[in-house]
Amino acid sequence: MNFNLIKFLSISILLITISSINQWSYLPIGNTFFWWGIYACILITFIKSRKIYYDKNNDRYIYVLKLYLAWNIISIIRGVFIADNYWEWKNLIGTGMVLLLPLSIYITTNKNIVQTILANWIIFALPAFFLFLPSFKYADAVGRYLVPISFLLLCFPLLTNRWKIITIIFSLFVLLGDLSARSNVLKFGVPLILSSLYYVRFFLPTKLFEVVRIIMMLVPIILFILGLSGTFNVFKMNEYITGDYTTQSIKNGKISEENLTSDTRTFLYEEVISSAIKFDYILFGRSPARGNESLSFGMYSLETLHTGKMERFSNEVSILNVFTWTGIIGVTLYFLIFYHASYLAINKSNNTFLQIVGLCVSFRWIFAWIEDFSEFDLSYFFLWTMIGLCFSKSFREMNNKEIKYWVLGIFDKKYRKLTYKSKISNLTTNGETNSSTSYLS
Repeated sequence: MNFNLIKFLSISILLITISSINQWSYLPIGNTFFWWGIYACILITFIKSRKIYYDKNNDRYIYVLKLYLAWNIISIIRGVFIADNYWEWKNLIGTGMVLLLPLSIYITTNKNIVQTILANWIIFALPAFFLFLPSFKYADAVGRYLVPISFLLLCFPLLTNRWKIITIIFSLFVLLGDLSARSNVLKFGVPLILSSLYYVRFFLPTKLFEVVRIIMMLVPIILFILGLSGTFNVFKMNEYITGDYTTQSIKNGKISEENLTSDTRTFLYEEVISSAIKFDYILFGRSPARGNESLSFGMYSLETLHTGKMERFSNEVSILNVFTWTGIIGVTLYFLIFYHASYLAINKSNNTFLQIVGLCVSFRWIFAWIEDFSEFDLSYFFLWTMIGLCFSKSFREMNNKEIKYWVLGIFDKKYRKLTYKSKISNLTTNGETNSSTSYLS
């Protein structure tokens, strides 16, 4: 039973890899109902994994996440009574499963399961990248497929020289493929920058990590208040950035130009907030069955889908979706998850790697106010993977040397078999230490 669950979990992530790039592919695989079936099986597996792989010692840390899940379930139930046409029922089912993805906490707090999932993705999905590459419509799909590489960039200093080169090569596919895909550039660039902190860890006190974490958690809220008051709009970059930041990209076989400083977010905030005020769903949200009223995109829903409503179901900005579907209550609980997870990673862990992960989680809180699509895809799954590792008591108890072996175990079975309960320093020199030293060099 244990083996079958682990096998299915690994296969599931490979399937999510495919679904993550489906809409950007000339050769999409499956249909909506097919993927709903896959997602439902994955969620059921998360729940079943609780009895086998989940350490109940983590219960005291994940209470906020449980509250968020409970509120999401309440919002889904509300949607059952709100949905009144085919498209709203479809939105309710699809988004309902997205809102249940935090159930992955039952496997992502298990360091061995996360290691196994990453190992299998490296073995099967990474080589398959070159098979899928010719089918990509947009360069943006590259970053959506290679999300686990962005996670590996967080532990870049711990990789062997061979895997450092490999991760850099695949990252260049993303970073140089399309600079207009700002989301991918940030999701790969920031982890690499954060990982460099490992080299100077002896000069960085925990208090400094904590100060940076607090700043990142508060920045989007402060900027939102400033924007709401009309004092300063961070999205109007052309008002405080000078110079030409135009880049070219290939979309649908055509070369197009895009200004990287253009404001593509202010009108989304205006539409979402005005819709919430107009229809009075600020506190509880509109449920996953509905979207926000939109003059910019609502005609598609009104005329093409014939819903009779000028609504846009979801937006590019993650926090706007959380707000529309679950209200201020959902946004508050979402914030508390990021806050508590990053706090534990930075202040209650014995290794630098998890402190870096904590900073990355804080960055993803900022990024949720800029983009970060809310979808059942690799990007969202690995966000919850990072959050799960932050909440994991066993992962926080590992020291830097144990973390190094954990990372190496992603690529080599002999390190995967090491038990983390025993101290790495106890390894004998009867060949094991020498081979390990050689491998680490």
